[in-house]
Amino acid sequence: MSQHNEATQTHHKAPEAPKKKSKGFVIALIILVLVGGTFGVTKYIHSQHHEETDDAQIEANISPVIPRISGYVTEVRVKDNLKVKKGDTLIIIDNRSEQIQLEQAKAALAAAKSNLSVAEATTTYSKANVATYEANVSTADAQIEAAKITLRRATQDYDRYANLIKDHSVTQQQFDQAEAAKQSAERQLQVLTDQKNAATRQTTAANSQSNATGQQVSVANATIQQRQADLDNALLNLSYTVIVAPEDGLISKVNVQIGQLLQAGQSLFSIVLDTDPWVVANFKETQLQKMRDGQKVILHVDAYPGHDFEAKLSSFSPATGSRFALLPPDNASGNFVKVVQRLPVKIEFTGNDPLVKNLRPGMNVDVDVHLD
Repeated sequence: MSQHNEATQTHHKAPEAPKKKSKGFVIALIILVLVGGTFGVTKYIHSQHHEETDDAQIEANISPVIPRISGYVTEVRVKDNLKVKKGDTLIIIDNRSEQIQLEQAKAALAAAKSNLSVAEATTTYSKANVATYEANVSTADAQIEAAKITLRRATQDYDRYANLIKDHSVTQQQFDQAEAAKQSAERQLQVLTDQKNAATRQTTAANSQSNATGQQVSVANATIQQRQADLDNALLNLSYTVIVAPEDGLISKVNVQIGQLLQAGQSLFSIVLDTDPWVVANFKETQLQKMRDGQKVILHVDAYPGHDFEAKLSSFSPATGSRFALLPPDNASGNFVKVVQRLPVKIEFTGNDPLVKNLRPGMNVDVDVHLD
């Protein structure tokens, strides 16, 4: 009987073990619920005052190095990752053809100036001739007036002697002399008139020649201006044979070798300028409701974990990133699938954090915008 009772008691005590397991599970569940709830509430409260994204990168001004003329490389004075100053020589191009063009332009300008001197001398001579011929015309006019007076007196004498000879008041010799004087005065007037006409024609011709030479001076001046422009262009092309740094910055990978033929407009390499970098963060369109210019931003760069970079929200892009894609989507064609779009937002660093100078374009950034 006692053994039976002991077995019965043992049978009744066995179910106590599962009760201990149930209590541990409940406690663990409660802890998980409390932790999860606390985390969820914290995240919810944080989301009411913050907008975050990890779709962000460092950006900076990058200037491409592009030759303006074609030519063969004779010297490369830079290498990868080198720091340069504005005006530093980067690449030198063979300039022999540009030197020849420069000498040709100088010779052409000298010839044009010589032509101008000749045209001006010719114009001066033509003007002198015009003045001479005009003086001859004036002299002829004065002589003609005097000849007309002489002719008028001779004619009056002739008429008087012609009346007197009828009455034999004068001798035949006196009458012949009066007639001869009249004829001589007429011939003198005719000669002077012919001389005036000749001087007038010469004056007209000289004026025409003077006008022509004046036009030659204008043409010569225009030619000089053209040759001067050619000379300036030759000097400009010669200066392009030396490629210099447009601004201070760091050289990217240099893919140029001595003897390489460069084409005008060909992109050689780039210079990351020594200007303050910024961040471009791509926020979802559903995150933009409370975001405004000037809001405080905390940045975390993967290259400097645990370091807070202070910044501010600067501006919003005028369109979503998809609008600037090489092949922007056309929702009017094919089947439409709604996709949440992202809008690029520019963020500028504030303060004087020395680590900002060490940031490089393309580095990943986590962005936390304070909405308050």
